[in-house]
Amino acid sequence: MFSKILVPTDGSPVAQKAAKYAVKLAKETGAKILLLSVIDKRFMVNQSMPAIASPTHLIDTLEGYLMQAAEAYTKEIEKLCKKSNVLVKTLIKTGYPVEEIIKEAEKSKADLIVMGSHGKSALKAVVLGSVTMGVIHKDSRIPVLLVRR
Repeated sequence: MFSKILVPTDGSPVAQKAAKYAVKLAKETGAKILLLSVIDKRFMVNQSMPAIASPTHLIDTLEGYLMQAAEAYTKEIEKLCKKSNVLVKTLIKTGYPVEEIIKEAEKSKADLIVMGSHGKSALKAVVLGSVTMGVIHKDSRIPVLLVRR
């Protein structure tokens, strides 16, 4: 049925809920999880953050801070996969989320994309369109399973 499930995540509660659902599905079907977090290029700036704002209390670039955040929330899902005896591979990329999700799904030959119906960009969805809407409307043959709030 499924051998590889792509799980895009932005660390939001709905994305974490979708990841948990994907892990259960992977365990039942014997599939592997490909966990993907995309640091959105639209928010990249060449400025340093104050030391107090960084989790490591070091001056860091915004991209470095976002990378640390992505590593933290993907680690939680990795632990769940290991606990459930599900093979997992994690990728953290920088780019445009919709494009990177579709590109990775096709490149890795994923059988299914499992993602949350709303992520951290829900407020921006009114103006820019959401990542979820972009993925389901992209011309791809890979099925998408949405997990609601």
